[in-house]
Amino acid sequence: MALTRCISRPSDAWSCNVTDVSAFDDLYGLQIIEHSPDRMRGQLAVSDKVKQPYGLLHGGVLASIGETLASVGTAIAVMDDGNIAVGMSNHTQFLRPITEGTVHAEARPVHRGRSTWVWDVQLSNDSGALCAIGRVTIAVRPGPHPGMSPTQG
Repeated sequence: MALTRCISRPSDAWSCNVTDVSAFDDLYGLQIIEHSPDRMRGQLAVSDKVKQPYGLLHGGVLASIGETLASVGTAIAVMDDGNIAVGMSNHTQFLRPITEGTVHAEARPVHRGRSTWVWDVQLSNDSGALCAIGRVTIAVRPGPHPGMSPTQG
């Protein structure tokens, strides 16, 4: 989630732009192209740095895309109420390999609860073929108390 970038700057950690990709997501090249509590979209250009030894896009990258989109979408909805959104579970199924081009991802919430949100994620290749699906659960928790740094629990 984008808050990881903010944690490295404690003075403004809770006022950062949640739609910025985190340092981790930046490492593998995720771009968020649409963001709202109703629909999140992202894309990733496939390169050698995100492939496993057999030349296929690493499955962990696909799972990470899904979790980031779900986390950011939830955070957009709950941060104004003083809450934070953190990953709780992530189940990603790989249906078809991706070796080149761009990964296109779309996430939509299927449950918007007080303490959890559940998202369905679809990841496809350039031709629109579905390559992976995910179900991601995001926990909604109270944010920090005044004066608390993001690393304090």
